[in-house]
Amino acid sequence: MIVTRFAPSPTGYIHIGNVRSAIYPYLLARQNHGKMILRIEDTDRARYVEGATELVEDTLEWLGLNWDEGPIVGGDHGPYFQSERQEIYHDWARKLIAKGRAYADPTPSDQIEKYREQCNASKTPFLYRNFRPTDTPEWQPGIPLRFKAEPKSYEWHDEVMGDMHAGPEVLDDIILIKKDGYPTYNFAHIVDDAEMGVTHVMRGVEYLSSTPNYLALYEALDLPRPKLVSLPHILAPNSNKKLGKRDGAKSVTEYRQDGILPEAMLNYLACLGWNDGTEQEIYTKEELIAKFSLDRIQNSGARYDETKLLWMNGQWIRSIFDEQGPEALYARTEGFWPSVAKTHSEEYKIKVLSILYDRLRALADLREMSAYFFSDPEINLDFLINNKFIKKMSEAEIESLLKTTIAKLASIDAWDADNLQQALNDLLQETGKKPAELFSLIRIAISFAPFSPALNLTMEVLGKEIALARLNAVASAI
Repeated sequence: MIVTRFAPSPTGYIHIGNVRSAIYPYLLARQNHGKMILRIEDTDRARYVEGATELVEDTLEWLGLNWDEGPIVGGDHGPYFQSERQEIYHDWARKLIAKGRAYADPTPSDQIEKYREQCNASKTPFLYRNFRPTDTPEWQPGIPLRFKAEPKSYEWHDEVMGDMHAGPEVLDDIILIKKDGYPTYNFAHIVDDAEMGVTHVMRGVEYLSSTPNYLALYEALDLPRPKLVSLPHILAPNSNKKLGKRDGAKSVTEYRQDGILPEAMLNYLACLGWNDGTEQEIYTKEELIAKFSLDRIQNSGARYDETKLLWMNGQWIRSIFDEQGPEALYARTEGFWPSVAKTHSEEYKIKVLSILYDRLRALADLREMSAYFFSDPEINLDFLINNKFIKKMSEAEIESLLKTTIAKLASIDAWDADNLQQALNDLLQETGKKPAELFSLIRIAISFAPFSPALNLTMEVLGKEIALARLNAVASAI
């Protein structure tokens, strides 16, 4: 059985790079009817953030990435918090001590720094094994424990990077257990993956340089190597460095608050560094599970593009509306309407959504795009007369056109989209104006928005009384 894992550290907000490191293990496990384990690597107590674990769980649930073992769901290989597994790590550490492959190291940190400075001065690489103490005490918690490296060359295959090789110069006496009794990542993940039966280890490419030390630990502990899958960085939009918060990338929570749909986020991140060799861009979760393969993960960095994410989110908004119906999309919009919408009915808001949805890139766009449907916009004559299609008209002409429009629209008995469109077409004939000129005037007078849906649909939703009242108000203000 293929067993994968997602093992985040609860140190704060969830970065999109962290999420992609959960998506690929999930897809591989589901495709092969295997299991994905959620493990919380919380041994760095200085960086631990209260509530971060719950944020991880909530984010995975939002994306539909359900795990088979781990917090909440339990399983046969717990505990799933590394902070609760200290005795397990200590037992494995004693195995290394018994084999002569680990030693207690009470060397003060300032002395280690002197060794480092000595190497810098001589322009030689700092390797702690060259300063290994000769007389070491018996290990007990409270004293750092180091691995005793046996330098040699290693060869391995990475499922993304291909065949790899490293010489003995990269092997070192890495710390296994810190002074506080907690294990380092270098040791803990080896033990946990072995105990939990993980077959595929997926993580960022930044761990590639440490792989020889991991291979040495597998060897010393008589453990089989899992398949190693190094995921290339997500790159900043305008450089080749790893994407960071200062590059404009927001946390997943912030994207959720902006109205990015989970389907779009999953779709975008899965395709950020992977493709199935086709031109397809929109994938359901089921399609991703069916088509995902390790050999289609690219071995170079993938550039982050928020514009593409927003485009994809717009595609998903339209897909949900068109395929599942307006009520299905409306159910996703809670919290994204302007505050004045609270006084209006659900039926009315669904009508508004039905003529706006195809312009949305994110659900948060509703707050601004729909505001004039719920309260009269402030009359801004400068905005009106400076419109590129209106500014050639005199104020008298604008007033005349508005009064002609009011009279025509007031005569309509059945206030619906078809009759409104016919009245607008008649107005073009009667006034001799171009559609861009007349319709821009009416649209702005009704909404004072940069853009709006089709004019006949906008007026139909607003209703006859409100539409005429707004036109009259602007005509009086000219």
